[in-house]
Amino acid sequence: ENKILVAQRPLLIVDNKTATLVCNYTYNGTGKEFRASLHKGTDSAVEVCFISWNTTKISSNSNKEFNCQGIHDKDKVIFNLWNMTASQTDIYFCKIEAMYPPPYVYNEKSNGTVIHVKVFCVLFLKETPSQTQQPQSAIPLWIMVAVTGVLAFYSMLLTAVFINYWQKSKTNMYHQSDYMNMTPRHPPYQKNKGYPSYAPTRDYTAYRS
Repeated sequence: ENKILVAQRPLLIVDNKTATLVCNYTYNGTGKEFRASLHKGTDSAVEVCFISWNTTKISSNSNKEFNCQGIHDKDKVIFNLWNMTASQTDIYFCKIEAMYPPPYVYNEKSNGTVIHVKVFCVLFLKETPSQTQQPQSAIPLWIMVAVTGVLAFYSMLLTAVFINYWQKSKTNMYHQSDYMNMTPRHPPYQKNKGYPSYAPTRDYTAYRS
């Protein structure tokens, strides 16, 4: 009895969007023309790609939604898939058919291979308020330092000018207060005679005879 048996690995992890699924098969018949296809889904509803061959010719085709190519090598068929997406993660089945000569034979449904496509997402972390404000606060900080330095310089300059002016004013006041009082003074014995302090002292010797 003609019979085709297919063996697949149960799980295939895809890290770089490229998968290589090997379908090993055994056939004890005398067929000369074969067809191998890869199907997606638990019900094998989607044919991903196929390859057919005979003693002189090999042909293949792929579903437009997949990037797939089949290669026949002795007692196995290799399906190469690339640019896979996360939505293509599913279970895949290999189907081997003996097309000619009759009788037509195909394998019973195998356990299939789960192809898990990993997608690496680049996460953009939201900056915290401290992270966003730190670069912006660098410029005001330098401005504040510069303004503080300028104000300190002008404060020292004004202080020096004020001290210099104060010392000069003090010196001028000292020179102005250092003078002699030239106001006439009456003799001490005439203080109580009712004369104003500014009145000149009379000479009584002129009245003596």
